[in-house]
Amino acid sequence: MKDDHALARLAATIELRKGADPDESWTAKLLAKGPEKAAEKFGEEAVEAIIEAVKGDRARLTSEAADVLYHLMVMCATRDVTLADIDAELTRREGRSGLDEKASR
Repeated sequence: MKDDHALARLAATIELRKGADPDESWTAKLLAKGPEKAAEKFGEEAVEAIIEAVKGDRARLTSEAADVLYHLMVMCATRDVTLADIDAELTRREGRSGLDEKASR
């Protein structure tokens, strides 16, 4: 993944926040609360994105999708799953039918 990509920059920021003061950073606060709280926030944002997808408001869906990606990355960071790990998994799946990939699990 290119280093100048917004997701790569976000991943780097999340990594830096692991050692930050939770009173000074929302990301540090989420990370400090652990995987359970991060998962809860991810779930809340996912539901909000689903609602906007059903409503059909493109701008609101875009905003909620960004929130989902942020909270997903924070949740993964609480378990030391990096964007590079996710990128490697997606690369591994490239060229495979989604149906075949799902059947192999």
